Amino acid sequence: MRYLILSDIHANWEALEAVLRHAAGAYEQIVCCGDLVGYGADPNRVVEWARAELAAIVRGNHDKASVGLTDLEWFNPSARDAALWTEAALTPENLHYLRGLPQGPLSAGGFQILHGSPLDEDEYVVTAFSAGHLVPYLESAVSFFGHTHLQGGFLCRRHGVRPLAGPLDGEDRLVTALEPETVYLVNPGSVGQPRDGDPRAAYAIYDPDAGTVEYRRAAYSVGVAQAKIRRAGLPDLLADRLALGV
Repeated sequence: MRYLILSDIHANWEALEAVLRHAAGAYEQIVCCGDLVGYGADPNRVVEWARAELAAIVRGNHDKASVGLTDLEWFNPSARDAALWTEAALTPENLHYLRGLPQGPLSAGGFQILHGSPLDEDEYVVTAFSAGHLVPYLESAVSFFGHTHLQGGFLCRRHGVRPLAGPLDGEDRLVTALEPETVYLVNPGSVGQPRDGDPRAAYAIYDPDAGTVEYRRAAYSVGVAQAKIRRAGLPDLLADRLALGV
């Protein structure tokens, strides 16, 4: 069984469509590490797709914020405005779906998915030091997480932790062979709002039988997504940053 691993779609339909086209034929099931909504202008379209297509998902902080399950005090003004707009825009059915999303970690097909960390779903795991301290709390040799919008992750061995990276500029995929007696914390990157300097939508393909994780990037119609954000009256910053990958 091959898995399409997604995270941080953030209501960006154009980016999601591009990923699905780019990944066609490379997977049998789809899982998501959270944040279907927030920032982007297509929350209902993305959630309706998720309800029909996802084999497993955990909630993200913007999923919670957009349905009144968390305090918006810790959100920056643009994120807060987007959460409030999203809550008003969602249909009752999609609100109900988001409110019912499980908290990670969640077991799925012999691996785990989570949004932040196994100890705190809202924690940003960005350093090897942080990742190393989480290994005892992981229940699988391979776990996928999101939240940081940074494609890559960490390879954790008894004697140290090494960062993992996605494709270089100009490339659209990079295969990582999984090694024995090693724990992996893998971030597929953000579909809808990458923050690693590459504006292309990010995702991963996991093939447990082959023992590989393939990081991938897909170009999409950034201008169309930007125009939708502006037409919706959402903060301009949320549109501008899509072209920069920040």
